[in-house]
Amino acid sequence: MKDFIIPDRDFGTPAAKSKTMVTLTIDGFDVTVPEGTSIMRAAAEAGISVPKLCATDSVEAFGSCRLCLVEIEGRNGTPASCTTPVAAGLKVSTQNTRLKKLRRGVMELYISDHPLDCLTCSANGDCELQDMAGAVGLRDVRYEAVETHFKAKNTSGEANPQWVPKDDSNPYFTYDPAKCIVCSRCVRACEEVQGTFALTIQGRGFDSRVSFGAKTDTALTSDCVSCGACVQACPTATLQENSIIDIGTPERSVITTCAYCGVGCSFKAEMRGDELVRMVPYKHGKANRGHSCVKGRFAYGYATHKDRILSPMIRDAIIDPWREVSWAEAMDFAADRMRGIQAKYGQQSVGVITSSRCTNEEAYLVQKLTRAVFMNNNTDTCARVCHSPTGYGLGQTFGTSAGTQDFDSVEETDVVIVIGANPVNGHPVFASRLTKRLRQGAKLIVIDPRRTEMVEGPHYKADHHLALTPGTNVAVISAMAHVIVTEGLMDEAFIRERCDWDAFQDYAEFIAAPHHAPEAVELLTKVPAADVRAAARLFAKGGNGAIYYGLGVTEHSQGSTTVIGIANLAMLTGNIGRPGVGVNPLRGQNNVQGSCDMGSFPHELPGYRHVKNDDARAVFERVWGVSIDNEPGLRIPNMLDAAVEGTFKGLYCQGEDILQSDPDTKHVAAGLAAMECVIVHDLFLNETANYAHVFFPGSSFLEKDGTFTNAERRINRVRKVMAPKQGYADWEVTQLFANAMLGKTGGAGWGYTHPSQIMDEIALTTPSFAGVSYERLETLGSVQWPCNEANPEGTPLMHVDGFVRGKGRFIRTEYVATDEKTGPRFPLLLTTGRILSQYNVGAQTRRTANVVWHAEDVLEVHPHDAEVRGIHQGAWVRLASRSGETTLRAEITDKVSPGVVYTTFHHPETQANVITTDFSDWATNCPEYKVTAVQVSPSNGPSEWQEDYAAQAEQSRRILPAAE
Repeated sequence: MKDFIIPDRDFGTPAAKSKTMVTLTIDGFDVTVPEGTSIMRAAAEAGISVPKLCATDSVEAFGSCRLCLVEIEGRNGTPASCTTPVAAGLKVSTQNTRLKKLRRGVMELYISDHPLDCLTCSANGDCELQDMAGAVGLRDVRYEAVETHFKAKNTSGEANPQWVPKDDSNPYFTYDPAKCIVCSRCVRACEEVQGTFALTIQGRGFDSRVSFGAKTDTALTSDCVSCGACVQACPTATLQENSIIDIGTPERSVITTCAYCGVGCSFKAEMRGDELVRMVPYKHGKANRGHSCVKGRFAYGYATHKDRILSPMIRDAIIDPWREVSWAEAMDFAADRMRGIQAKYGQQSVGVITSSRCTNEEAYLVQKLTRAVFMNNNTDTCARVCHSPTGYGLGQTFGTSAGTQDFDSVEETDVVIVIGANPVNGHPVFASRLTKRLRQGAKLIVIDPRRTEMVEGPHYKADHHLALTPGTNVAVISAMAHVIVTEGLMDEAFIRERCDWDAFQDYAEFIAAPHHAPEAVELLTKVPAADVRAAARLFAKGGNGAIYYGLGVTEHSQGSTTVIGIANLAMLTGNIGRPGVGVNPLRGQNNVQGSCDMGSFPHELPGYRHVKNDDARAVFERVWGVSIDNEPGLRIPNMLDAAVEGTFKGLYCQGEDILQSDPDTKHVAAGLAAMECVIVHDLFLNETANYAHVFFPGSSFLEKDGTFTNAERRINRVRKVMAPKQGYADWEVTQLFANAMLGKTGGAGWGYTHPSQIMDEIALTTPSFAGVSYERLETLGSVQWPCNEANPEGTPLMHVDGFVRGKGRFIRTEYVATDEKTGPRFPLLLTTGRILSQYNVGAQTRRTANVVWHAEDVLEVHPHDAEVRGIHQGAWVRLASRSGETTLRAEITDKVSPGVVYTTFHHPETQANVITTDFSDWATNCPEYKVTAVQVSPSNGPSEWQEDYAAQAEQSRRILPAAE
């Protein structure tokens, strides 16, 4: 019945990948399928449904339910169609008198130990057991249920020892053992799809039941990561979303894209009326292939949270309470303020920050706002503080600033380097695919100062963990390259054919110098030279080698240099331009790639074309009807510096919370406080809004149409699931503001009526998007740029026949120590990251039940460092640096090395970025979040600064008439 509600057919077993085709006969019809296909799937592809319970096409065949029996001419017995592969010439019967009788008998046994409360069951209308009872024609059950699992008490009122109560410990789903048919689909999904191995079958025979590990474990306390794979696989109400229990079965669905990390998972938003019932991973989504994580699957409640602001608000000064006004009044107020600032302080005195959480179309309009309305290039985006070194480093070496592969590529890799990233927490759906490949035998090298979850997991372990000192990435990467060059392990044929040979020879001479040897840098990096040499040899000669990296690479003073070093490593070993290899930045936010593509940087127009390029400017000048400034604008740090100096006075900030996410919080606050008009456009009164004069309420990803571009350059549709709760999608709000500004000067207004028109303009002006349209995305599902006349269906793999820049360019990567150094006052190094259940600054996830897993930021401290400071588990500690101090609780763990401490930045009460400094990457100004010299000492609770900050935030969030 599920298929009739939401069509998404289950073929029973996974598709075979063989190129050899086999023809057989099923129920008199000739069917041709790839070799290795199960009879069940072959029948399904011919439109013939074989009854099944334990089979589903997301996991391997199991053959336990015995419902999918078939007869094969010339063979004895009735084999299970799910576990029987096709063979040429087979004649299969899926339906006859004998099979009907056998299937009814099997169903009778299932039903005899199952509660018959279908009308009140939460799975009513969405239950495969119910469906299969109908499919086999079950009309009666001959077996009397004496001992059962579903009755709490027997007829005498005595407790039933077989009965187990519901487990509702998890905030998102309930486990009801009474309805379990022990098909093992949930166990296999946890193992094969997610890779957590949190579930098992406990007991034997009649005593078998699904268990979350130990007898004392619940769904919440077990290893379960709440990805939802088990819930999705369950054919009954045994594992059921709480939202289904509360609301009921959905009646329609809309396919859209997740608004959390850069994996870009496709989901079916399943609805009842205009109420979102659940988010189900879309099996045809090319980024996630039907899988999800706890955030995308369950943490969407923030969209209807009581904290959401639904009316525009204004105030004259940041010490005043907010006043709710109409959209028209808010637009007039904001436009008057911004025009007044420009009239007083000059054209360059205002700017914008685009959002990496909004759509491509919305980012495009915000950068257009500053270039075509403000008439300057003062635009930046959150990529400045995360992956701007990726843009620079890959642009210099390969010619384009994006990852080289699609996520499917990981299935063909043999050796993986994960450096400065923890996909298990930051990009969990990709991590599931990666760890599956590791369990199949691929080798793993982890380069990270912390023993992350990536180093060792269920049935896999890194072959090498290079636990380097924070800030020495360049030294380690260069040492690996030194080994490859000096031992002659490079792919000379690839280098001669695909790379600039002269540049290589210069690089080879440089990297072969003795000071790059692993032994020479061992004292600096703390990584044993033998481990570096072994890792380099493995990567060079281990087969297809892929490199995946994250913010632990880019957020350093030498972030761009490390990206260049990674590119050098890939070119040295010939690991570019085919499946299973490549250089792959793991983007942190859902559309950080897209916001960069759309021209959000102050020196680049959409498509990464420099504003000094006359031809590039001419393209946009023709379409926009304005003259574009040929001088690059201000980056975010420059905007804040200029604000403190008194020359930058107005900011339109869409969907970013720079006060919490950017480094050196005190400096950010000073810059915002010095501005005369800060416009915050967001869902909530975030931390930055403490210093705002105008608040435009935003729309969630569920309330808009558009596109996101994920870490693999995949452009996915975002589809409106419900109407915007505050009246407008974000692109419409930006257009209203642009038209209010233009109305003050008599300029021609913008007239977009749908985001598809904005995408058409992007395609018209941006070569890499020239072939992108909503019609093409509807037809293909998604495309990876470049999508143009030469690549009408997109480009899954980059640099296949040659680099975008022509020849790959090797560049010297000299290690230069950061200016942030430890000493007697600050002897420890702080590095930061994220956790699975929370996202970025937590504005979304903190307003969901995800807080049950991470209610506050904690500081990881090595046992040795804790002991010498008298710090105990869970105690308050003072974390101080040259920039500031905060307090938080201590987590004593050996995940970090002695001398290193680690925390997350999800909670504004902690404000971890009050600790970080203003040091940044030499090429892009990306902040050095990952290296801060600190001291840790016992504390009694929140610091004075935290108390002052909380008081200021409370005062700033007053809204009339509730205020005073």
